[in-house]
Amino acid sequence: MTQFASSAVPLLHADGVSSIRSGRVLFSQLQFAVQSGEIWQITGANGAGKSTLLRMLTGLLQPSEGRIYFNGNPIEKVRDDYHQQLLYIGHKAAVKPELTALENVYWQRRLNGDTNAKNQQQSDWDVLEQLGLLGLEEEFTGLLSAGQQRRVALTRLWCSQAKLWILDEPFTSLDVEGIALLQQRFIEHLNQGGTIVMTSHQPLNDPQLPLQQLALAAPQYEMLAS
Repeated sequence: MTQFASSAVPLLHADGVSSIRSGRVLFSQLQFAVQSGEIWQITGANGAGKSTLLRMLTGLLQPSEGRIYFNGNPIEKVRDDYHQQLLYIGHKAAVKPELTALENVYWQRRLNGDTNAKNQQQSDWDVLEQLGLLGLEEEFTGLLSAGQQRRVALTRLWCSQAKLWILDEPFTSLDVEGIALLQQRFIEHLNQGGTIVMTSHQPLNDPQLPLQQLALAAPQYEMLAS
């Protein structure tokens, strides 16, 4: 394990992390440290392991080698605390198609531990309005367009109190207006001391974003020796 001075312990630290799948090296010996207030963009070609790395950072997958730390502690040893401070949105919209947009926001609050969610209806309407969904709040989400469903999923970024956001291609299906709105929300989150690790094929050019990048090389497809 890499040692850090107590004043420099990163929020999230990957130490020698590798992914070996079906005898192939997807990525090897990754080493990076994410500090509070930073936004990290994971880049690389399709198949380079971007989504796999994000799932490892959330604890959903175990690295083949190496370890991941949160505030200097292995994430598997502080799982409850880590997950309370983590918001993960995967590549898919992950909304309930049989619920309305407003109902999806309500249940996302409940899943985030908001026991006062029943008193948050006006706030939920405000979030839907910010995301351009006003007038669609009573529509079944399964009947909305892909971009509208994505916006419903992204309401979590306005409702969650999590410090660390891990986002897999959050700009998928969004138009130019939606991308600009989301980047502004990123800036607000970072200014409040939050941290973001994300994948995106969309360039992040806003000078207000303290951007760090990690580029994954093309996977090594040669089979490992048995």
